[in-house]
Amino acid sequence: MYSVIIVDDHKMFRESLKKMLHMEGLVKVIAEASNGKEFLNLLSSHQPDVVLMDISMPEMDGVEATRMGIELIPDLKVLTLSSFGDERYYYSMIESGVKGFVLKSSGIHELLQAIEEVSAGGSWFSNELLRKVISSIGKTPGESKRETLSEREVEILKLVCEGYSTEQIARDLSLEFDDVLMMKEGVLHKTSSANTAALVMYAIRNSLIEI
Repeated sequence: MYSVIIVDDHKMFRESLKKMLHMEGLVKVIAEASNGKEFLNLLSSHQPDVVLMDISMPEMDGVEATRMGIELIPDLKVLTLSSFGDERYYYSMIESGVKGFVLKSSGIHELLQAIEEVSAGGSWFSNELLRKVISSIGKTPGESKRETLSEREVEILKLVCEGYSTEQIARDLSLEFDDVLMMKEGVLHKTSSANTAALVMYAIRNSLIEI
């Protein structure tokens, strides 16, 4: 069973989501917060597998709460709960360290899949929302660095975007684990990607993978 914290300023939404998650029997909501400050206070006494984070909230929004939460707990896994109209915040959320995005209008089964994937160290993007993320990021300034990646690095980047672990990549490409780890770090550095979610955005923006 996965443990989660729900961070959203709408009490009715939190209560409805909590009820749906508990009905499925796969997720336990261990705490709730109505803004980023409340969430940060919870981290001293709660250790969730995944945080379900709203973006726009009073006192402290999801961008700042995610950034500060990851500073406190570097391996904290945050999944953004997004509404239409939040597109302007997507890039900031990715830079803050979120592992993915799920539309609030998505079905409960997609949310459960996202929680499972993010808890395991992967990333998740609702298809409809992903197109909005790509569109939003495509409008941000930044020079493409695709030409700096070697063929092997591009190959590894594609596998990372498909959710392959370092161990799986090493096995599939007949490489040493440490060599793959070093190349993954090199890809993140060359693409200026803070995490896998940002790397997915880079790969799509540079036509290295398709939706």
